Amino acid sequence: MDWVEDIRLTGGPLYWSAWVLGAAGAAFLLWLPRLPGRRRWLLSVAAALAVTAGLVLLIHWMLIYLTSVFPNDVPYAVLTWVFAAAASLLVLLLRVRFDSWRRRGLDVVAFAAVLLLSTVQVNAYFGLNRTIADLTGTAISRIPALEPALMHQPGTPALPLTGWTAAGTLPDNGVLRTVSIPGTASGLQTRTSYVYLPPAYFAANRPSLPVLVMVPGQPGGPADWLTGGSLLPRMESFADRHGGVAPVVVVVDPNGSQNANNLCMDSDLAKADTYLSVDVPDWIVHTLDVDQDPRQWAVGGFSFGATCAVQMVTRHPDRYTGFLAFASEREPAVAKERQKTIDAAFHGDTEAFDAQLPLTLLGERDYSGKVGYFAAGANDQEFVANMQTLATAASGAGFTVRTDAVQKTGHSWDMLTPGMDNGLELLAQHWGWER
Repeated sequence: MDWVEDIRLTGGPLYWSAWVLGAAGAAFLLWLPRLPGRRRWLLSVAAALAVTAGLVLLIHWMLIYLTSVFPNDVPYAVLTWVFAAAASLLVLLLRVRFDSWRRRGLDVVAFAAVLLLSTVQVNAYFGLNRTIADLTGTAISRIPALEPALMHQPGTPALPLTGWTAAGTLPDNGVLRTVSIPGTASGLQTRTSYVYLPPAYFAANRPSLPVLVMVPGQPGGPADWLTGGSLLPRMESFADRHGGVAPVVVVVDPNGSQNANNLCMDSDLAKADTYLSVDVPDWIVHTLDVDQDPRQWAVGGFSFGATCAVQMVTRHPDRYTGFLAFASEREPAVAKERQKTIDAAFHGDTEAFDAQLPLTLLGERDYSGKVGYFAAGANDQEFVANMQTLATAASGAGFTVRTDAVQKTGHSWDMLTPGMDNGLELLAQHWGWER
């Protein structure tokens, strides 16, 4: 049944079938076959749509400003599809008094079609689950644990990458492995992490490879970089262009759960900064054959993870010297209202919070020799503005900066096309590759 798991959710027959069925379902729900009472029906539908719009906006406001479930507004495109699903449910309930028992079964089928379309469109907007396997997690569950043969062996130092040539034939592909990175210094309890090892890592004369630490968005987890981020094919493509050489990528978890938000800071919430600046690097250098020169280390992420990446380089330029920031926030946040973040993480101490922010540090320190890549979906105006503000500050502080406003995308993993390639090539230049 592998063919079922390979069915695409963001394009192809299932995606377009959902469009056809959803449109047909919506038309069926809105159409009243009986001429008598049609005017009354249309007025009822108009009222239902107005009520649904109000409810969706009210719930959105409550989630952002009252309960602080999300620190940023939900994209309007997503709210539109939530409205479509909720409105179809309300119209379904209105039809009960007009339809016979026989037609009520068709009403339910029509509603299910609209719900399917809305779900598919929300998923397509974020680009998180691209196939059935991504949705069910079956592909992720098959990734094996990192075996001892691929770990660093004492007494067998890796060779410098400069001037390196593989002894023998490299494998065609790299591999993904699962790992557990303990919070030894930070005390964090984290979820499974993932490691990508490129073809060059399997050479008989293994070279010291650069390191790229990747952080997922929030809510989310490390596996999102393998599904929505399509990490494996993107890194394989990069390795193909560079003779099998690519960075060792370690996808980590600074939050510990799907909905937690530790701000990538050391605060009252957790020691997330210590985890990423001490625990993760210590585990990498003791477990994998990598270049230990900080110039060869970078950190990247999506949304929350992008914000985290900028934080790591600005706070720890002695550990990470480059970042890839895909849809970074202007500053870390657990709530839309800034004071709620400060109260939750720093007991209301604004100065302590501000002192750790990238924009503060970029105004105080010189980051010459560091490199930063920013991308945001062109349709995501809030994050495009964030990108411009951060990029200007980074450039003024000495960073070599590149920005991309990726057309026809919003706050979506889709910005990684072409963002990931452009960001990796910028890092390759920073690393001094001539491959």
